[in-house]
Amino acid sequence: KDSSSNTIEVKIKEIIKKMTGEDIDIYVGCRTEKGVHALAQTANFKLNDRYQAIEIKNYLNRYLPRDIAINHVEEVDERFHSRLTCKKKTYRYVINNSEFSSAIYRNLETHIPQKLNVEKMKEAVKFFEGEHDFKAFKASGTSSKSSVRTIYKAEVYQEGDRIMIELTGNGFLYNMVRIIAGTLVEVGFGKIEPNTIPEIIENKKRENAGKTLPPNGLYLMKVIYD
Repeated sequence: KDSSSNTIEVKIKEIIKKMTGEDIDIYVGCRTEKGVHALAQTANFKLNDRYQAIEIKNYLNRYLPRDIAINHVEEVDERFHSRLTCKKKTYRYVINNSEFSSAIYRNLETHIPQKLNVEKMKEAVKFFEGEHDFKAFKASGTSSKSSVRTIYKAEVYQEGDRIMIELTGNGFLYNMVRIIAGTLVEVGFGKIEPNTIPEIIENKKRENAGKTLPPNGLYLMKVIYD
């Protein structure tokens, strides 16, 4: 848990305390590390006093820093838990594959100037679909007891010079998406053949997979509950 006072969690807790006088605990759908972006993060907390959802939403958006926006607030069942109730999550990794990096979007994507073979990346990404032991695609020191996860959908697509890697699964290990993205980049360079992905998964050795790409290209897109 990040002990820094400059986190989204801390900022929300401060504003709720200002509004209600209550110290709350926040539970989030997925923890994102420094540099990673979240377009649709979810969180839940409990208040002792009753407030209208619109009151909470308006108050938070009025006092939170401009780089945090609350899109929706609703009352949920007491048994609801943002992380434990979650069924699926979707992540996207964005690569700028043009010759020069973008001055404006430099913190919102990863720049790789060498041309990547997108067709081979599209072929390789499909091997990640299904239930697998993703031990080869997790960072050391992760606290998860099991490295078995299910990826329901995996795709690579291109928009101009940008390559998108999108994964939907029932859960992801620490740095798993960034390592899968790094492996697909190695495929794009021709260093790894698409049909060797199943062997890399089966061998469960981290050194056989690609590098961990930087956090700035990673986005949490959806947290799905049904």
